[in-house]
Amino acid sequence: MGTIKSLNKWANAHTYYPLDLLRVGLGVFLFVKGIDIMSNHQQMIEVIRPIEDIPGGMGILHYVAPAHFVGGFLIVIGLLTRWAVLAQLPILIGAILVNFIGTMNTTNLILALCVLLVCVFFLLYGSGKHSADYYLKMQK
Repeated sequence: MGTIKSLNKWANAHTYYPLDLLRVGLGVFLFVKGIDIMSNHQQMIEVIRPIEDIPGGMGILHYVAPAHFVGGFLIVIGLLTRWAVLAQLPILIGAILVNFIGTMNTTNLILALCVLLVCVFFLLYGSGKHSADYYLKMQK
């Protein structure tokens, strides 16, 4: 717990508007991706095809869309950012692995790697000073 508090103190002391814009951009991207997945089931089924034989393969489809949708919204407003990013990590790691198990799509691989790196950054950095988390913490 002390580590998270020290990371929050460092992040609040070194907050910048471009990092907040990056957080909001990540959240909007994930939110839109969640909407895209919910509206285009056929595309998602084709992406999951290499791992559909794994037990619970279709359960993955029911986890990915809400996690992107709700997690993206939470990341945009900066509420429970670390938890929302933590929920994205298995999806992003799976997106990277699907490229190696199934058909290699370089664009999707690069996009998944970039989003994974940004998510890991915000997992460590937190939501920053211009977020709902900071606002609620200051209300105490």
